[in-house]
Amino acid sequence: MSMPAMRPVTTIEDMWALPEDGLRHELLDGVHVVTPTPAFRHQAILGVLFGLLLEATRDRPDLRVFSSPADLRLGPRTAVQPDLFVFRADPAVPPKDWPDVGIPLVAIEILSPSTAPRDRGLKRRIYQRAGIQEYWVVDPDARLIERWTPADSRPEILDELLEWRLDGVPLTLLFDDPRGS
Repeated sequence: MSMPAMRPVTTIEDMWALPEDGLRHELLDGVHVVTPTPAFRHQAILGVLFGLLLEATRDRPDLRVFSSPADLRLGPRTAVQPDLFVFRADPAVPPKDWPDVGIPLVAIEILSPSTAPRDRGLKRRIYQRAGIQEYWVVDPDARLIERWTPADSRPEILDELLEWRLDGVPLTLLFDDPRGS
């Protein structure tokens, strides 16, 4: 008995038609990428950052903080699942599905050995090209965040404090938190 042939995944629709398998599927400029379940340390850091972002945006009902799994469509052949992201939403008309989110204001990826080259390379270029205002690459081993904007050819390196200006208002995150270690 032979296995049925798997159709290649080259479109977002192909990807969304895959059976649910508990893994994270992304389409990066037409390249299907599957990422396993994140490690415990990754999720601990994600939890700390999520809490900091919720606190920083507490008085901003127009800002929403989410974590993946999420299917954010950034182009006809690109659907990403950033670890964390912040987007603007009209409080009177909240989004009902992922296409309603649009382009996030901030996308955040927490590095792991298997994702670091992609997060710093292809995904960074995709996020910059999409016009995401800030892309934060969290490096747990170096204990720093690389902050990228669409025009950057090199990141800003932050190792204690991150001040994010949105609409001229600073939102400050102190991210040297021992719980994220």
